Amino acid sequence: MAKVSQPAPDTDRALDALLSEPGVGVGAALAALGGDVVLLGAGGKIGPTMARMARAALDEAGSTAEVIAVSRWTDAETRRGLDDAGIRTVAADLADPAAYGTLPDAAGMFYLAAMKFGTSGAEHRTWWSNVSIPTLVADRYRGVPSMIYSTGNVYGLTSLTSGGSRETDVPRPDGDYAQSCLGRERVFTYAAERWDTPTTIFRLNYACELRYGVIADIAQTIAAGSPVDVTMPAANVAWQGDISSWALRSIELAATPPRILNATGPETIPVRTIATLLAERMGADATFTGAEATDALLSDASDCFALYGYPTVPLRTLIDWVADWVSAGNRALGKATKFEQRRGAY
Repeated sequence: MAKVSQPAPDTDRALDALLSEPGVGVGAALAALGGDVVLLGAGGKIGPTMARMARAALDEAGSTAEVIAVSRWTDAETRRGLDDAGIRTVAADLADPAAYGTLPDAAGMFYLAAMKFGTSGAEHRTWWSNVSIPTLVADRYRGVPSMIYSTGNVYGLTSLTSGGSRETDVPRPDGDYAQSCLGRERVFTYAAERWDTPTTIFRLNYACELRYGVIADIAQTIAAGSPVDVTMPAANVAWQGDISSWALRSIELAATPPRILNATGPETIPVRTIATLLAERMGADATFTGAEATDALLSDASDCFALYGYPTVPLRTLIDWVADWVSAGNRALGKATKFEQRRGAY
């Protein structure tokens, strides 16, 4: 994984290479599956580097198992890059029930597909994407150890002094996105029970890299000379490379009933503090709008740290890296997290 003493990546190629470095134990966890691994919805923000990490980890472990990345592949360049990296890519529209007869068999399944952005005004599509598609996937991969990406949004807001939501807390989802994500979890939980499918549910908030994430959102707001909204007063964040390593390795926890694992950083950091640190590094001024609430979307990931250790890239290092990346005018993914939304409207 990333060594914090190294310079910040300053090109897309260097950043993608760093995000794809597997952490300790990833190769062993994947090789223990005893066969190929499939990543469904692998064409999104996290999927391509996660697929490369899986390939690198299996190579390190001496395994010849295939890594198979499934997506619609609207970005042909991303698909070519994965093909060149030794990953088998398969084109399929998971929203089409007819596609499931051609999906590859696998010894382990990682489910990354979801709809978040554009939920407002398209609630029907959100529920189909986040609940109906999982029903088709769970049926196709009966009995196959599975890692299901989910979100800390299912918990709802919690007090700033609570330490964040724990895996044992009762979900209180607010809005169609969070409600449908809990629906996805319920579908895979039924499949685990009905077909004895070992499952890990991986609840994330928030993964950050230099082109995307809460820190990048705030940095880009500062660079544009706009005020930073502090109505959502604090957040948990972690380096996406660590998140991907934890996600891949967490398939070793798959069980029936499913094992739930929170994934995020250890700090509850005020949004105002993130902005202030970014502005200092960028040589800019931070201005603010809104009044801080007394609660936020927060998760306690102490179980994850006990299993896999703390993030390899400290929060202050990540903030500095993002500040330098944005100040240099490097590329952004153009997909705001909308972390400031307090009523689940995305």
